[in-house]
Amino acid sequence: MSRGNRQTISYLTRRFREVGLEPNRRHGQNFLIDLNLIELLARSANVGPNDVVLEIGTGMGSLTSLLAEQAAEVITVEIDEHLYQLAREELEQYENVTMLHQDALKNKNHFHPNVLDAIGTALAREPNRQFKLAANLPYNVATPILSNLLNCPFVPSSLTATIQLELAERIVARPNSKDYSSLSVWVQSLCDAEIVRVLSPGVFWPRPRVDSAIIHLNHRNDLREAIPDLTYWHDFVRVMFFHRRKFLRAVAVSAFRDKLTKGEVDEVLGTQDFGPQARSEQLTVSELFDLSEAFRQKLLDKGLATEFEF
Repeated sequence: MSRGNRQTISYLTRRFREVGLEPNRRHGQNFLIDLNLIELLARSANVGPNDVVLEIGTGMGSLTSLLAEQAAEVITVEIDEHLYQLAREELEQYENVTMLHQDALKNKNHFHPNVLDAIGTALAREPNRQFKLAANLPYNVATPILSNLLNCPFVPSSLTATIQLELAERIVARPNSKDYSSLSVWVQSLCDAEIVRVLSPGVFWPRPRVDSAIIHLNHRNDLREAIPDLTYWHDFVRVMFFHRRKFLRAVAVSAFRDKLTKGEVDEVLGTQDFGPQARSEQLTVSELFDLSEAFRQKLLDKGLATEFEF
């Protein structure tokens, strides 16, 4: 696919008109039509010849083709049958592209096994391969895609994607800000995160009602290895932000109500030197992690399971 016939608005409207299609808003179809920004997204992903790249939302294959020219293999997932067929025509020359016609997610907390199998197969073909995400993510699945990829059997060395600006700001938010959330803590506990570029609605077709951003997450093995129980940590962070405006003590008493007494909760909180007015939204990632470990050790000392019930 030459640069001239890639994903411009004139090219897209002509191809859609030829086959009698309209963009499917239910699937979050907003096509990035600025070729320079498509190339910026590909560059920001820093794809190399040993990389297996996952793309979710193939669209017309514009980004896919750029990735395929640089990567060992590209696994691209498209839920829309008509787009899947159109993209197959555009990408037929690339032998290193695996196209999947399905939802990337099995449910909101797990990737579909077919996607995981494809990633595992591609990674196993050669030693020293790395896994990366590069995608213009549909808005309606961006949060579960990014969050779940950091807790799946194959962890990307980096994640680069276009997402809603509001979501990007939540990911990079700091304590005591309105955007600071469980997602902020979860991602920042595992990655260095940066907003590469803010994108106006005008660079998409159809135009969304909100601004977007290219975000880049660089996964850090040293941070991951410092977390003894990743599932417990993930669930702890979610629980601590269920009621972000409540005092930390009230949230903790509720979270551990079937396992720890109020006195035991107070004992754990006392070891962390938090004042009685402390709230989860005020604590740094490091402070929340130390608190989570104090509670986990208390549970282990009592011989109790560390799983949370949702």
